[in-house]
Parts: sequence; C-alpha cells; structure tokens
Amino acid sequence: MNSEQTAALRQLLLSEKTALQNRIEQSGHFGLHDSLRESSGDLSALDNHPADSATETYERGKDVALNEQAEHALLDVEAALSRLEQGEGYGICETCGTEIPFERLLVVPATRFCVHHVPDAHVSERRPVEESFLAPPFGRTSLDERQDQNGFDGEDAWQIVESWGSSNTPAMAEDPDIDSYNNMQIEADEHDGYVEPFESFVATDLYGREFYIVRNRAYDDYMHGAEGEPLLEPNPSEEDGAV
Repeated sequence: MNSEQTAALRQLLLSEKTALQNRIEQSGHFGLHDSLRESSGDLSALDNHPADSATETYERGKDVALNEQAEHALLDVEAALSRLEQGEGYGICETCGTEIPFERLLVVPATRFCVHHVPDAHVSERRPVEESFLAPPFGRTSLDERQDQNGFDGEDAWQIVESWGSSNTPAMAEDPDIDSYNNMQIEADEHDGYVEPFESFVATDLYGREFYIVRNRAYDDYMHGAEGEPLLEPNPSEEDGAV
C-alpha cells in the first residue's frame, strides 16, 4: 500500500474507534448501569407480573450482548491501529499470508483475514437437537405418517384445543378458502368419526329400521354436488317449492 492508502485507512480506523468509544460511554454500557428498580420505577420487583420480569430479563441479556459486541469491535480496531503504526502485519491475511486488497480494507479496516479465510464466513447449518425431536409438527405425538395408526394423537389433541379459539386470523389459516372462524383450526375439514361424508348425515335408529337424514353442512355439499340424488330426501323447502 502507498502512503495515501495507509493514511486513508488510519483515518477510518480512528473514526471507528471514536464512534465505538462514544457508543459504549454515552449509552451507559447499553443500560447496564441501571438496576431493574431504576428502570421500572418500582421499589421492588416482587409484585411484577412474570411476563414483565421476563421482558426485563430479555432486555438485559440484549444489553449485555450489544455491550460485548462493541467492546470486541473496539479491541479489533485498536489492534489494527497498533499493527498499522508498527508497520507489521496490517493488511496481511493471518491465514494464508497474502496481501488483503485495499478495497476490502476500506470496507472492513480492522479485518485480519482475506475474503477466502474469514472465520465462520458461512452461516452454520447446525440446528438445535430439539428441532429433530419436535419434527415433524407435534413431534413424536403426531402419528399421521404411520400406516398402522388411526387413533387419537398429538395433532388431534391440538385440534380440539384450537377449536375453542386462537389468536389466528383467516389470513393465517391453513386453508385459504375458509368461510367461517369455526373452521380455522388445522385440517378443519378432516372427517371426525367417519370416513365418507355421507356417513355424517345418514342415520338409522338403534334397530336399523328407521332411516333419516341429518341436514348438516356435509349433507348440503353432498346434494349440491349431485351425489347420491335421488337416493336422499330433499330439503323441506324443495318439497314445498320455496325459493
């Protein structure tokens, strides 16, 4: 690098050092100087709602992470300035020993590596072990994929709970064509207690002698599709000629 490039990089490092120092000092170490009592205005946190305490704990963890990130960045900048002033190692990749391009140093002036040897350059594809335990949805309690299983499982339990209501809106429903909030739950159109649709509305008495129709939604859909007609009795309105 020539003297002009070195001067430009020194100025970038000094500016970044000043910015990091101001960020740490003026932010009060990202709020770490304030106690929970001072931030909430209460004399004690004993009567706080657990959710409020959880929020404060989350925010404090975020403060710690931001403060550590700034401190590490400041150490990197100071180390880069030291190498630059001493004329030893600055702009040289610590892994392969090649010169780091000036254009890269303009973007990341404190870097110690060329673009080919940046540690953890790629996002890790490792996932928490809990994900393999919980996959597919409902984890080990979802038995839909098993050919020998047709009993009550974890997904069925959730469907019952969800049928009582949730915070979801039609825009978040599994089926984009729902027409009722009563059909918001997962696989709301799944047959419950029967296999074929007509089994839900064709009924007999205890002895199988009296035959009658339960006019439910499945019945209306069945008749609208002209399936089984004229085996099934028409609606009273159809018998009277009413519109």
